[in-house]
Amino acid sequence: MDKRIRHIDRTRDRELREQLYKQVAAGDISLGKAVATMRRISHLTQPEFAAHRGISVEALRKLEAGKGNPTVETLNKVARIFGLQVGFVPIRGPQEP
Repeated sequence: MDKRIRHIDRTRDRELREQLYKQVAAGDISLGKAVATMRRISHLTQPEFAAHRGISVEALRKLEAGKGNPTVETLNKVARIFGLQVGFVPIRGPQEP
């Protein structure tokens, strides 16, 4: 058995998922933090998550670090497992004319 995973608490995972959805909906989480949270909820390492989502490890690392310039396709590959997709969202704060 993988030594990284002691016990998977499904209730806690559901709570973390719900918290993630609320943060995303409110715009209270950065893209990098959201991706890292998705990966942690999935109990996968960066290489495992990247392979599972069909992206490179380097692309995942850049996403989690808030760097790089990912394509919409890459973002959708990562988000799809959580029932999310890239789209237009309202800007918080003052609106530009």
